[in-house]
Amino acid sequence: ESLYKVPFDGKFKLSKSPTAPSSGAASKKQLKQDLAEKVDTLAEFQRILYAHDRYALLLIFQAIDAAGKDSTIRKVLSGVDPAGCQVFSFKQPSSEDLQHDFLWRCSRCLPERGRIGVFNRSYYEEVLVVRVHPEYLENQNLPKPLNLQKLWEQRFETIRDYEKHLARNGTIILKFWLNVSKEEQRQRFLSRLNEPEKYWKFAISDVRERGFWPDYMDAYQQALAETSRPWAPWYAIPADNKAYMRDCVADIVVRSLESLELSYPEVHTDDQARFDEMRKQLEDEA
Repeated sequence: ESLYKVPFDGKFKLSKSPTAPSSGAASKKQLKQDLAEKVDTLAEFQRILYAHDRYALLLIFQAIDAAGKDSTIRKVLSGVDPAGCQVFSFKQPSSEDLQHDFLWRCSRCLPERGRIGVFNRSYYEEVLVVRVHPEYLENQNLPKPLNLQKLWEQRFETIRDYEKHLARNGTIILKFWLNVSKEEQRQRFLSRLNEPEKYWKFAISDVRERGFWPDYMDAYQQALAETSRPWAPWYAIPADNKAYMRDCVADIVVRSLESLELSYPEVHTDDQARFDEMRKQLEDEA
């Protein structure tokens, strides 16, 4: 079990969640070697997952800006067959999205059995950024009057039920909150501003949103506490050290797939006999 799994009792405290690994963590070189091994293992599991065709794997990544979502997804899944993996990034909702319930746009992108689906941000934005900026609700055309406290409670309930339904039908859900410190975020923003090749990563709104840091942390704490459940656990991963963060995520994914006891499908006796015939026919052609 990961040290960073958010408890299921609703008592998660963000203040007790570290943003950096302990002093005894492995070196950067060792972490990279460990990650490379796990990437290879994950690639093999992905092939078996596809052949087994009973489960789907959904990985959800949430974090404040510059925590490292994109690079973590890229590094951890670098060995997976692109045909067996789907990555979706959810940014500002479209006008079509806003004409539906808040789960709709993500539901359309769920992975099929045998595949790995990745959500870079997700429906959790509706209890995170929308909670920090409730004025965004005006565009959602919800029935009025709105009771905000009741709305957040209902959305948490909806998410728990939705994820439980998915889990019952074979979707393995792993949710990662990449927990970066405010100081580390500042340094990463400066890096983007000081290196022209990183300008494209920077948006003026990124700095503006830093002014809402306490509100975001409160929103994350409640969202994780309310929705970390056995069928869809949250992991609060220290994100100040990128190599450590990526290794932790890869380890959790690999261990979760190991626990499924996946296997390649067994061939029926009649089919095996036919295979033997086909093998002999092909060998005789030589």
